[in-house]
Amino acid sequence: MHYLLDETPLEAGTLYRLLSGSVCPRPIAWVATQDRQGNANLAPFSFFNVVSVDPPVLGFSPLQNGQGRSKDTVRNLEENPECVVHVGSEALVEALNTTSASLPPGEDEFTLAGLEKAAMPGVSVPRIAKAPIAFGCRLRDIIRFGDQPMSGNLVLANVISLHLDDDVWDGRHVSLEVLNPVGRLAGSDYVRTTDRFALQRPR
Repeated sequence: MHYLLDETPLEAGTLYRLLSGSVCPRPIAWVATQDRQGNANLAPFSFFNVVSVDPPVLGFSPLQNGQGRSKDTVRNLEENPECVVHVGSEALVEALNTTSASLPPGEDEFTLAGLEKAAMPGVSVPRIAKAPIAFGCRLRDIIRFGDQPMSGNLVLANVISLHLDDDVWDGRHVSLEVLNPVGRLAGSDYVRTTDRFALQRPR
């Protein structure tokens, strides 16, 4: 089976299922933002990765919703260009899933999920107090791929501060046993990182 998308276009829902089912597992950015009135928002995004180390830049991509409108995360970043990015972890995965709910603008997902806030150095946006790793970021750019439903907004965020629990970082290595990250597959499926193997890179 072959598709030339210019000749045989696939509808957005089909492409979503194909792409999200193929490009996996995907790490989860759990992103806190704040509007200009100070209302906090918290949402998970599985289109997420490191895009630069020097300077340190994270990238995540909120999709336009089913009506072609930007999500609260994007609108908040336009008003207050700061965010805190947490790594989705198994210990908080139920709360993470709760914050994927579609709430009216201005409603606080921290409160919905029963998550305590803590101050994050360098930014006005709070972090999740129980998250072992958090990255305080300033917006670098938003690259928009359209305003139709399910088009992406690639957010590039400069990392300007770090929160690291003492037991998750020893100065050289992140403890995966403490961080215990989870990833997204397709549909409602998640994946753990407990089944790992190592390969030596060729020289």
